Amino acid sequence: MLQRFPIIVGPTGGGKSALAMALAERVGALAEIVSADSMQVFRGMDIGTAKPSAEERARVPHHLIDVEEPRESYNVERWLRVAEPIIDDIRARGGLPIVVGGTHLYAKALLEGMFDGPGADEGLRAELAALPRSERRAELERVDPHAATRIHPNDDRRTIRALEVFRLTGKAISQWQTEWDSGRARTDRLLVGLDWGHGQVNGRINARVKQMVRDGLVEEVRGLWTRGVLGPQAREAIGYKQLVAHLEGHCTLDEAIERVKIETRRFAKNQRTWLRRLRSTPASVWLAMPETSTDDAVERVLGACRGEKT
Repeated sequence: MLQRFPIIVGPTGGGKSALAMALAERVGALAEIVSADSMQVFRGMDIGTAKPSAEERARVPHHLIDVEEPRESYNVERWLRVAEPIIDDIRARGGLPIVVGGTHLYAKALLEGMFDGPGADEGLRAELAALPRSERRAELERVDPHAATRIHPNDDRRTIRALEVFRLTGKAISQWQTEWDSGRARTDRLLVGLDWGHGQVNGRINARVKQMVRDGLVEEVRGLWTRGVLGPQAREAIGYKQLVAHLEGHCTLDEAIERVKIETRRFAKNQRTWLRRLRSTPASVWLAMPETSTDDAVERVLGACRGEKT
């Protein structure tokens, strides 16, 4: 068994999944991929979340894909509770879990754990629940604007929890969740980062969105929207939100597709902030892209997993 298993991070459209597949195929039957993507958990959201194909999933076992209906909600706490036992089981069987995905909060939680927060204050929760939704939302936007961008206005549970944490601690939950202590990093995990230049990623994003549209993204979103199965969280997913706006008559198809490109580039910018924070992770491996070939990347990652200096 290798000393450490890889957690692959990088910008959207940056080749994370391709590297994970190349690693898995080099290792062979003992390798299994664990998705760290907050939207690939939803069934039916395939093209817009860039899920691995059925053929890829047949070649290499994948976990935490298609585990939830899109009308439900999913979060980092839930993912971590399921991902940790899966990873431990793979390692107990002598295998290599390969964690890969663009939700960098998931990677951070796996590397260092996460902020549990104060225990529930039922009296405070009842007080917050009694407030009009608009009043709760206004308070959240005032005390924690970052959390407000991630929490849907109709997500009462997460809104109440964010306000509860702020009122009990005096600090925003988003601030708690992004405070880092790299000294807590687990020694059996190897962080692998893919480094892309800003302009290079934008070009890849534009090409990727065009390919998704050719592959049937509009039809996929129309089917989910027509059946009414998109919950608040799924409707906010990039690609789905913009195309639902088109289907509801708020913009043309061309405008919606252009908006998908813009929002994806904005998402990649946010990812770069996470990646800068993740660079403090001890003994991580960062690969300059696209200069690093797939073969070289695989060799460097496996060498580091064996404990060799890279």
